[in-house]
Amino acid sequence: MADSALYCEHCGEDIHIVPDFEPELEQNIQQIISGIMEELEEPLKEEAAGGEPEEELIPEPEPMPIKRWKWLLPTILAVLILGAALGMGVWVYLHNSWEYQVNRAEQYAASGDYDKAISHYKRALELDVNNIELQFSLAEVYFLKNNKIEYEYLLREIARNENATMEQLDRAYGRLIAIYRAREDYNTINQLILGSENEQVISTYQNYIANPPEFSVIEGYYTSIQPLKLTAMGSGKIYFTMDGSDPDENSTQYTMPIILEKGEYVVKAVFVNDNGIYSEIVRKEYFIDNDDIPAPEISIVSGEYYVPVYIQVLDLDEDEEVYYTIDGTVPTYSSNRYTEPIPMPLGSSRFMFAKIVDGVTGDVAERNYVLVLNTENTPEQAVQSIREYVLSTGRILDETGHFDDSGAMYIYEYLYVANINEVCDCFVIAEVQRESDGTQVRTGNFYAVNVYDGTRYRLQRDERDRFILSALDGE
Repeated sequence: MADSALYCEHCGEDIHIVPDFEPELEQNIQQIISGIMEELEEPLKEEAAGGEPEEELIPEPEPMPIKRWKWLLPTILAVLILGAALGMGVWVYLHNSWEYQVNRAEQYAASGDYDKAISHYKRALELDVNNIELQFSLAEVYFLKNNKIEYEYLLREIARNENATMEQLDRAYGRLIAIYRAREDYNTINQLILGSENEQVISTYQNYIANPPEFSVIEGYYTSIQPLKLTAMGSGKIYFTMDGSDPDENSTQYTMPIILEKGEYVVKAVFVNDNGIYSEIVRKEYFIDNDDIPAPEISIVSGEYYVPVYIQVLDLDEDEEVYYTIDGTVPTYSSNRYTEPIPMPLGSSRFMFAKIVDGVTGDVAERNYVLVLNTENTPEQAVQSIREYVLSTGRILDETGHFDDSGAMYIYEYLYVANINEVCDCFVIAEVQRESDGTQVRTGNFYAVNVYDGTRYRLQRDERDRFILSALDGE
């Protein structure tokens, strides 16, 4: 029979082409269909009989026609493919649903299945990479799982995120600091805060910062004395060295300007805050080339004197400053500054005078004096004499010096002995008002008592700032 023939050349009937028959496949299909039919018919029989169905012999189904088998298999395959496609579609939808991933993550976290919660949170972050709150949620799951490394890593990521709000930054930094505080790792806290570019964060956690000290003088060559000041932001202490070694808490603590006088200097300084955090060490070099500061010239030489004498500093320029002490110590800025002639004290005294330029104390002029007066009167008697006088006038109401009911009082204080306008040698006494809280201030009233005869005077200054003696009433 030719391939293109449509009719049988012997009988003239139509030619029917039948596919190859596979008996095993046909048998398997028949068995599957028979099983399905049995499962469907059993409930129907039970319902019709009102009880247990009787066993019946189901006749063997007749072989399915070949034409019917031809469309059944593709239908089954189509259903399977459609089911798989629908399942895949649902999976794809859920896999790309941010809400679904977050909900599942929260459910697993609540049930303690942290690994699955982490997996879903990570997928949610893939769908929304800029969601900082999701990062916090994922970090919390790592914390619950006791994975401190990932927990710390995520918090640092949030701290570095330029899109984070101040509230989110505060949460991230606060939790990180809590981690490092528990470890007593304050240096890491210092590095963390200093690494932030957010001024508000730096200000909030300033107590954990140890910024390097700042030097008031730029390193280099100078031809004059340099007072070097060290400062640092925050609460703590500055330590420094000048021998080339690195400073620590056992080094010299900075409390006042470092005077660079003459020569080469290497100054190293470090700031240690109240939490014990060390800053970076700052190192500066200086070379100072300057002339020495001469001692001031004093008018009165050392010796014993028998009349009141004023001590003066001679040939002092307007821009020069001289300081002095009377206890034998070297003068500093905190000592008495010379502004006018100084009355020599009664008894023995040891004066030290020195010029101070830019914080540097020059050579010291030392003077030793003894002042002895030919009188039996004493400063204490002079003070009592003035107190009796003001009590008699009603200025004070009792010996203690009270003048009203407020508790305040006038007290009388011996200052020095001096020759007043070549009129008399006098004990000079000042009136001081002492408040009930102990504060004191001079009233501006001064008195003088003659060293030899006890005459009392009111001591005032004229328009040229010279002392004037006015005898008190009746004297």
